[in-house]
Amino acid sequence: MPEAEPRWYRGDCHVHSVHSDGELTPARLAAAARAAGLDFLAATEHNSVSAHGAWAACASQDLLVLRGEEVTTRAGHWLALGLPPGELVEWDHRVGDRRIGRCLAQVRAGGGVSVAAHPHAPYPGGTFMYPYAGLDVVEVWNGPWTSDRPWQADNEAALAEWGRSLAEGIDAGRWRPAMGNSDTHLEGQIAVPHTVVRAEELSATAVLDAIRTGRSWIADSAAVELSCTAVADGGRSAGIGERLEAGRDAVTVRAHLRGVPSGAVSFHTDRGRMHREALPASGAGSVEWRTGAAEAAFVRIEVRRPDGAMAALTNPVVLG
Repeated sequence: MPEAEPRWYRGDCHVHSVHSDGELTPARLAAAARAAGLDFLAATEHNSVSAHGAWAACASQDLLVLRGEEVTTRAGHWLALGLPPGELVEWDHRVGDRRIGRCLAQVRAGGGVSVAAHPHAPYPGGTFMYPYAGLDVVEVWNGPWTSDRPWQADNEAALAEWGRSLAEGIDAGRWRPAMGNSDTHLEGQIAVPHTVVRAEELSATAVLDAIRTGRSWIADSAAVELSCTAVADGGRSAGIGERLEAGRDAVTVRAHLRGVPSGAVSFHTDRGRMHREALPASGAGSVEWRTGAAEAAFVRIEVRRPDGAMAALTNPVVLG
């Protein structure tokens, strides 16, 4: 029997219920996730895994529920995704005591993924003060892109920091992917934003692997559709989170978009923003840009709405 082709799945991996400081039950959140077009979500209660059983009851063939925890410390928060049932990750650590390393190793040993959460949140303990070493992913987009709420994460700062880190990480052979999550606590927050992953199937192993390797992009709505492919003149091609061995060939990077009326698409490399084009009022369009491995170590894409708010952003296609 032939293997199934990989496909794109949408999910929100930062969700709180009444079992920590959220206002909704797991059942209501699961229903909201389905209504928002999600295929998976992660239960990430603060420093607690007691609700894993309640969350498991919400899973179904069309909604994968990942077990997790938001490890909430005095020096920053991080997400432990893909935990075994009932396994708690210690949260009483701080910068310099080396305990976080043991906790990250615990998550990794169980096949899980660790994510630096809202690294530029403006409240005590919300700013991520730990080194990123040992963490798998950075949550560069937390909740609405901007708002007037006093706890609103500075997503522009998180994105800029992550963008600067890509060149160094790719040069060292290990770059850290980005993801986006809603950090849901209230009605109407689920899936704003969410991460779209390319996986072989809708399973915990496949979804976590896609998050870990950066085969993913972030959207503010399920109405936003995006594809991005880099094609070398010699015929080789690669997609988001993949590496294209282009050699000396020129490379054409193509993006296809839907759902962002009058928005703008920009191409970013290790030299910053290199190209920008407007989308029509219909919100659908195709954009391409030519480059090469000698000029760009990677290419990633941002899509912004007319007011400047982010609608979608991708992990990089690496050029070699």
